[in-house]
Amino acid sequence: MQSSNGRPRVDGGGQYGSAGHPGGHDVDLAEVPGHVRYDDPWYDALASGWGEPAGAAPADPAAPEPREGDTVAAAADVYLEVQRSEAFQEVRSRYRRFVVPAVVVFFAWYVAYVVTATTAPGLMARPVAGAVNVAMLAGLGQFLTTFLLTWAYARHARLRRDRAALELRWDTQEMARGARGGAS
Repeated sequence: MQSSNGRPRVDGGGQYGSAGHPGGHDVDLAEVPGHVRYDDPWYDALASGWGEPAGAAPADPAAPEPREGDTVAAAADVYLEVQRSEAFQEVRSRYRRFVVPAVVVFFAWYVAYVVTATTAPGLMARPVAGAVNVAMLAGLGQFLTTFLLTWAYARHARLRRDRAALELRWDTQEMARGARGGAS
């Protein structure tokens, strides 16, 4: 019998289920040779350590385990070095060059809408087309500018920052691995 994800079911009616076992008792499937138990319903591939015999040795027994204090200090040094790097400063400055003006413009537009609505109700009540007035158009404009700003931010990030940030991330991970003595 197949489950909805294509793997054989292990409960009832199967080769080792209660119906197939003499005496009607369930068999602990972990004890069946060659059987791997899937506890995770989203299981796709073997994770490190899955399917290995109990008590199996780690993959690289020769690599010494670093002490906790050394690892933390080394990782802190790596991240401080990355933070001081030219690449990191460039990514941060590209971010600030977009975000600061965008926030200022959007906040000014929002405050102008609220101030105009409270100080000039006659202007905001002026009809534009039928029952639609200036206040309704300005309110809808708030939504429109929110979506436009979100699109512009995502585009700016994709074109100006993502590649540099990803390269910086990979470099940082490699440096952190080196600081831990090659342990992953």
